[in-house]
Amino acid sequence: MPLSSTRPSPGYRYVPLVEVWRGDTVESVHHGAIAVVDSAGRAITSVGDPASIVVLRSAAKPVQALPLLQSGGAERFGLGDDEIAVMIGSHNGEPFHLAAVRSILGKIGLDEGALRCGAHLPYHRPAARELRRAGAGPTALHNNCSGKHAGMLAQAVQMGAAVASYLEADHPVQVRIRRLVESLCGVEEGAAGLAIDGCSAPTFAVPLRGAALMYARLAAPDAMPPGYGEAARRAVAAMRRHPEMIAGTDRLCTALMRGGSNGLIAKIGAEGIYGLGYARDGNGYGVALKIADGDGVRGRFSAALEALRQLGVLAPEAAADLRARFVGEMRNHRDLLVGRVETVFDLAGASGRRSSR
Repeated sequence: MPLSSTRPSPGYRYVPLVEVWRGDTVESVHHGAIAVVDSAGRAITSVGDPASIVVLRSAAKPVQALPLLQSGGAERFGLGDDEIAVMIGSHNGEPFHLAAVRSILGKIGLDEGALRCGAHLPYHRPAARELRRAGAGPTALHNNCSGKHAGMLAQAVQMGAAVASYLEADHPVQVRIRRLVESLCGVEEGAAGLAIDGCSAPTFAVPLRGAALMYARLAAPDAMPPGYGEAARRAVAAMRRHPEMIAGTDRLCTALMRGGSNGLIAKIGAEGIYGLGYARDGNGYGVALKIADGDGVRGRFSAALEALRQLGVLAPEAAADLRARFVGEMRNHRDLLVGRVETVFDLAGASGRRSSR
């Protein structure tokens, strides 16, 4: 599906966000952009071009679950907050993730054969090792997006729509999701670019500032379109109550929501995307981050943690601890310290100063 309606403008640009030093030399640079927007659509601060077009990938998942919640599907099928959370997650494929997805499918009268997301080994290494030890291969349940797909199937059942074709762009489930994503991103109906995600579901291309606005509105549900405020409150509450379902053991999204202040929600997307939302003084704020080269650890994690530190959502000590855990030091095979990773941006107007780690 083409992205011709959302090609970058001539002013499109990324800037250095993270430098990787080896000794006294900059060896690599991760460029990108960050946009911070409030729930009223006001630009708070940015680095790089906030008009840059980005593909949301899994950062769209909190919104992809909302139509089911808005329609009363959670009540009809008796879904718990843990099951709502796994619909939003990019999970590790740990046993409790698989159990939650199976439970959703059972409640809507389907089995894992209805999932069209494909299969891959669990992200959680012990779970992957256990599969190999048992001589078994991964199934669609192990796919990190199986919860999202179970949620889409639940929407199809709730709407009385065809189940087998639930991933088609013109399916009622996908049409409703796209309209909501466009509305929350401040994009005209039909203007978001369409593409196919790694799990075969539609995904959307929008301006980075639109992605930030979407997360700001999630963080302040009163800014939602009519009828969606309560659905957003429930989705965000599920994310906060069950952060282990959003990612899992030893994953940054889970750790951020366990330790972050201001009701922080965090959801990664593939190719260097991060969506973050938080509330302060009755207002919602969204942060959208894109690493241009698609890096998911040194670039994305370093930039996200530093942005949250500068914005005052993470205390300096908490940001440093998470950075040590999820980015780590540059050590060689003899465990010698050989370099460092530095963030090199300043979110003007945000509290805090540039990091020089």
